[in-house]
Amino acid sequence: MSRHEQWSSFLRNCTQVINPANSFLLSGTVTKVTGLVMEAVGLRLAVGSSCTVFLANGQNVSAEVVGFSGERLFLMPSSDVYGLSPGARVFPSEVLNEPPRIGNFQPPRRRAADRAKHVIVGPELLGRVLNGVGEPLDRLGPTHAEHSVPLYSRPFNPLERTPVSEPLDVGVRAINTLLTVGRGQRMGLFAGSGVGKSVLLGMMARYTTADVIVVGLIGERGREVKEFIENILGKDGLARSVVVAAPADTSPLLRLQGAAYATAIAEYFRDSGKHVLLIMDSLTRYAMAQREISLAIGEPPATKGYPPSVFAKLPQLVERAGNGNQAGGSITAFYTVLAEGDDQNDPIVDSARAILDGHIVLSRRLAEAGHYPAIDIEASISRVMTSVVPQKQIDMARQFKSLYARYQRSHDLISVGAYVAGTDPELDRAIRLYPSFEKFLHQTMSQYENFADSLVKLTKLFEIER
Repeated sequence: MSRHEQWSSFLRNCTQVINPANSFLLSGTVTKVTGLVMEAVGLRLAVGSSCTVFLANGQNVSAEVVGFSGERLFLMPSSDVYGLSPGARVFPSEVLNEPPRIGNFQPPRRRAADRAKHVIVGPELLGRVLNGVGEPLDRLGPTHAEHSVPLYSRPFNPLERTPVSEPLDVGVRAINTLLTVGRGQRMGLFAGSGVGKSVLLGMMARYTTADVIVVGLIGERGREVKEFIENILGKDGLARSVVVAAPADTSPLLRLQGAAYATAIAEYFRDSGKHVLLIMDSLTRYAMAQREISLAIGEPPATKGYPPSVFAKLPQLVERAGNGNQAGGSITAFYTVLAEGDDQNDPIVDSARAILDGHIVLSRRLAEAGHYPAIDIEASISRVMTSVVPQKQIDMARQFKSLYARYQRSHDLISVGAYVAGTDPELDRAIRLYPSFEKFLHQTMSQYENFADSLVKLTKLFEIER
């Protein structure tokens, strides 16, 4: 054997000895549990990394790194931690193929690696109801989705987005004509509790001309999740929809991930050239989940108990929607925002109003009067309407809102008979047209009104007057 062959054989033997020695398993230990947050030592992982905590009862809990202080990691579990004991072992999820029971735990000997959390996407998800991590909730078996994408995508270059230039038919007469929504627009639906948000969302989901509907039910009551799917969305609506549900009784981590997951699914279909309607109910619950996590790891509260990170997270989520830059797809998004106590100056309401492309305000006064959908036309606006409809429609919409507002301001005088006809010609006109305006704004849940028919009816309102 030559000297070269001897050295080659020697190096191969060294490699065989060194490789097993270098393949070690990173693990840590839980040292403290305070409220929602666990503290662990012995691991050096990036924020956003996934971990698995093994409990003494043989179960395991998934968790995510949400912060650190020195050598201590702050972990947020995705479920209850009953059975957790001091000294529980923590492993990066990347090194576990199938987490076994604690009794016969034989960890694989491989090197740990940090990477962004990935979630399943694809056309196989249409018609399915999933939780915040992609697990089926509808008991229809596995999804068999083959594609996966990062849960949190990179920021979109604003100069590469296609401008909003086409209207989207949502099937609601008042919105189609007076608050026209463009493909790729991000709209807010501001309302207090019990004024018809879910019904209006269901109407848009049923009647929209979008190719795909993605619904994120974040932080809502579990009862409402089933009712929205079966009664409001319906079988036809569900067939072209993907529903991601993270109800109020899930951990704040799953509620955050549910909103991000619904957006990731919408992004996948948009990048495939589809026109997507994204419905997020609600943005306020998303902000509350972030508040729970931030306060638990020690971030100081600011406005009404909301830490600064909440107001940084909101635009990061909302800006993921919108038009694409290549395949011609779009995400038109509706985010419901809960106005606590019907306060339109609530910090989340105010922040959402600033980052969205328009807002639709639902009025409790109208809802109590039996006016559905209870859209407050005076307080609502679509900031892209002027770019997606002809000037004639814009003029009619402005005239409608002007006359409607004129009547509302003088309603008390008219009701008590204090107004004398002929005193104000413009108000006289508003009084004549008001019954027609009221009828125009009314629409039942089962009534579909396409864009063209809505515009014809708006035009007839003013033609009849002449």
